Amino acid sequence: MNTTFKTVASSNISISELMLPSHTNFSGKIHGGYILSLLDQIAFACASKFSGNYCVTASVDTVNFLKPIDVGELVTLKACVNYVGNSSMIIGIRVEAENIQTGKIKHCNSSYFTMVAKDKDGKIVPVPGLLLSNLNEVRRFHNCLKQIALKKEKDYHEEIFDYSSEKSLASLEKYNVLLELKKN
Repeated sequence: MNTTFKTVASSNISISELMLPSHTNFSGKIHGGYILSLLDQIAFACASKFSGNYCVTASVDTVNFLKPIDVGELVTLKACVNYVGNSSMIIGIRVEAENIQTGKIKHCNSSYFTMVAKDKDGKIVPVPGLLLSNLNEVRRFHNCLKQIALKKEKDYHEEIFDYSSEKSLASLEKYNVLLELKKN
C-alpha cells in the first residue's frame, strides 16, 4: 500500500491554444482528431506530473464531443487525476472554447484517459496514492470506480456471450441490419 499521497490539485494542468484554419475539418469546424491529439498531450502531462514518471496511454475510456469548436476560438483543456490504482491513473479532462471577442465560454468536450506510469526501462512503476480533499474529488473517484466496473463487466460479457446462438441472431431483426451469413 502507498505511503506517499499527493493531492488532486497537485496534478492540475491546463493548456490553451488558439484554433487556426489549419485545424479544421471539411465542415469548417475544428477537427476532432486535432482535439484528440491535444487531449492525449494533456493526459500525458497530467499523469507524468502527478506520478513523477514517464506515462503511456493505456486506454481512451470516454471522449464526448458536446459542441463544435470554431476557428478563432481559444480552446482551454483542464486536466486532473481522478483515480489512481497501483500504476495507473484515470485523468479527467474538460475542454472549453472561448469566443475571444465576446468572452462567451462553452463546454465542448469531456474525456477520460487511463495512463500508466513507466520507469526509464519501460517497466511499470507504482504511483502515489490520491489524497481526496473535497466531495467533488470523492464524486469523481467514485465515478471512476463505476467506469472500471462497467469495463470489467463488458469484458466479461464479451468472453461469455454466444453471438452465434439462435436467440442472438434473432434479436438483430429489430435493428437496421441485414443478415447474410456465409458458411465457412
